[in-house]
Amino acid sequence: MNKFTTAAALALPMALTLGLSAPVFAAGSSDSAEPKPTETTMTCEGVQVWDEKEKECVDPKESNLDDDKLYNAVRELAFAGRYLDAMGVIDAMSDQNDDRVLTYKGFTNRKLGNVDVAMVFYQKAIDQNPNNILARSYMGQGLMEQGNKIGAVSQLREISARGGADTWAALSLSNAITTGVTYSH
Repeated sequence: MNKFTTAAALALPMALTLGLSAPVFAAGSSDSAEPKPTETTMTCEGVQVWDEKEKECVDPKESNLDDDKLYNAVRELAFAGRYLDAMGVIDAMSDQNDDRVLTYKGFTNRKLGNVDVAMVFYQKAIDQNPNNILARSYMGQGLMEQGNKIGAVSQLREISARGGADTWAALSLSNAITTGVTYSH
């Protein structure tokens, strides 16, 4: 048994044991916990984020929030299923060619039904950073949605080869390959 089949064989039972068909991780997170709702999802409407310093909802493009804070807001909005709002926050991030921005552009487009557009963003993210296992996982899930199991398995092998066999990225893609269920966050 090679490294990939061993990792995949171990990942699937773990994924099923952990119940990974239900939301456990949010987009871009290595944390197993759901993001705790903040004022961004509890108070702010549309493409707004909570500015702790100002104590109000603000337009992310006009805020003083750094990309890490915006990234956390995208994660929270994605977990809440607010993909259009998450996309608006992504647009406010300073480096639109950063691989995590490209990954989220792919993710939100895929969740909004624009799978072909999503694939372009995922590929750009991978071109920027071949070790971006989250982009690979989401690309694999998109490939599964398109009925391309071979392509999805190829991405799972890449994730494993890049040291990500025991990550959420691998587990979620392995689960998608086995069950056909992809993640909405």
